[in-house]
Amino acid sequence: MNKEFNKKYQLREVELRDANVKENDGKMILEGYAVIFNSPTVLFKCGDTEYKEIIDAKAFDDADMSDCCLKYNHGGMLLARTRGNSLKLTVDEKGLYFHAELFDTSVSRDVYKLVKDGGLDKCSFAFSVKEHAFNEETTTRTILKVDKLYDVAVVDIPAYKDTSVSARSLFEMEIEKREQELENSKLRERLIVESYL
Repeated sequence: MNKEFNKKYQLREVELRDANVKENDGKMILEGYAVIFNSPTVLFKCGDTEYKEIIDAKAFDDADMSDCCLKYNHGGMLLARTRGNSLKLTVDEKGLYFHAELFDTSVSRDVYKLVKDGGLDKCSFAFSVKEHAFNEETTTRTILKVDKLYDVAVVDIPAYKDTSVSARSLFEMEIEKREQELENSKLRERLIVESYL
């Protein structure tokens, strides 16, 4: 994956607590929320500062979701796909809901059983951003418009490393600014103390 793609392609984790697992005429069905709107998520911490992100309720209004896949661990085996209608995505007031009829593969059967048995309980989504806003006071980034949704994924270990890397590139200037302000504040305090000695 090239550096430019890394800046645009982002991963976020969501609990799969709302997922339903059911068999329908022998078909394996997974459904749940891949994205929850207006729910602050801490992407990472820098010192005592938490950098959070919120997905706006209108973020998917014009998003390209025409060829989105449901995968295992993002880079893993394909489980379902919007192209062909085995994966259906619906935006409602709560978030982005997915309904997937899993392909009949050994990986799908394994993932289905692990979700059913509670071994897999996280979901993640990969996307690129078209528009966002950043609140310096709360160090919160709000995703206003998603450009493209690449995939939703059932994950065993959330992609914290990937999330942190992409988040750091997005907030890099803000972090440097805050660290510089802290350093300047410490320097001012030291100079004041030294001037009284």
